[in-house]
Amino acid sequence: MWQTIFSAANLVAMAGWVVLIFLPRRPLPLTAVLYLGVGLLCMVYSAGLIALLSGAVDAGGGPDAAMNFSTIEGVRAIFASDGGVTIGWTHYLAFDLFTGLWIARDADAKDFSRFIQAPVLFATFMAGPLGLFVWLIVRERRARKHGRMKV
Repeated sequence: MWQTIFSAANLVAMAGWVVLIFLPRRPLPLTAVLYLGVGLLCMVYSAGLIALLSGAVDAGGGPDAAMNFSTIEGVRAIFASDGGVTIGWTHYLAFDLFTGLWIARDADAKDFSRFIQAPVLFATFMAGPLGLFVWLIVRERRARKHGRMKV
């Protein structure tokens, strides 16, 4: 079951990234990325997290293990199960795709070429915060060059 959910979440995220990086940015595809991509991943994450927190699925470390998000050992125990890994990975997929969508819309609004956007979006796809960090630097440099900043 967890492998199926994990694979489906990856496919949903990959479809969203293909739209963001390669397809024309029209309202319908962007709306699909938001609701059928990010929204669906958030729903899967939420259902999985509730199942994890309620004890409906094993959090790792056996049924008597207490979940603890404040220590590395506690988080390691959560990720020791297929359910914990799937839920955690879905969290990353949802936030990285949302971040990519924001970057794409922001870059379009600021008239950045798709050739500049593509590597930034790819970096966000592969290593979310790295891509976001690069985008923040790129957009800030242009804003300073033009003496303005639109958020």
